[in-house]
Amino acid sequence: MSEGCNHDCGNCTQNCPSRQMKPEDFLESPHEMSSIRKVIGVVSGKGGVGKSLVTSLMAVLLNRRGYNTAILDADITGPSIPKAFGIHEKAMASQFGLLPTKTKTGVDIMSVNLLLDHETDPVVWRGPIIANTVKQFWTDVIWSDVDFMFVDMPPGTGDVPLTVFQSIPLDGILIVTSPQELVSMIVGKAVNMAKKMNIPILGLIENMSYVQCPDCGKHIHVFGESHLEDVAAAYGLDVLGRLPIDPAIASACDQGRIEEVEGDWLDGAADLLEHLGD
Repeated sequence: MSEGCNHDCGNCTQNCPSRQMKPEDFLESPHEMSSIRKVIGVVSGKGGVGKSLVTSLMAVLLNRRGYNTAILDADITGPSIPKAFGIHEKAMASQFGLLPTKTKTGVDIMSVNLLLDHETDPVVWRGPIIANTVKQFWTDVIWSDVDFMFVDMPPGTGDVPLTVFQSIPLDGILIVTSPQELVSMIVGKAVNMAKKMNIPILGLIENMSYVQCPDCGKHIHVFGESHLEDVAAAYGLDVLGRLPIDPAIASACDQGRIEEVEGDWLDGAADLLEHLGD
């Protein structure tokens, strides 16, 4: 493999060994003491659409349904998962490996913010180091008895999503988007990357979908009418949930109380995951 390899073998003339490798040949094994049944990636083609929110709510929802859930925070330069759960203590380690931190309700979490001296310390690392850190969260952390692990990925199709898609055996991904007109392009990027990497796409979740009037209950579409159904049909995908713009949700995240948020917005996605593999 040449130093300038972009992993796009279809447009490459080099005769390197990796051209003969299958996608599964890149997969890394988890820590030998880990037990992880299903791994779900949460992705988007752009930032600011609410991947961390969806990741957190999915882990909380399935935890309420009696499953042991975990979050691998792969957004190394913008880790927000510990903040949403109100976690400020540092991750611990044993002689065998790193240990995830548990939230109030028992969700296991590993994030770079649990390893930094101060929460506000910037992570000024180059791409390969960031990607390797994500890989170590999979190989060096002891994830005990996890039914569903959610991988909160940074936006786009760069080093970290590529590392996750190649190194971690994902059972599928949830694509998070928003109602703006550019949703088709955003979804398209995520869908096409997943297809190139042979990763199953479970469906779409729309964040900031509407504001609900507190008086009459009417849904007000702040960003205009959503085109998500058309986009989903174009790619043969299901719409699994729509999250509203709700100050109460934002406040819960800011105060580290995401586990107290109640709502049925993501029940469709949770139902699908419960029957994944049946």
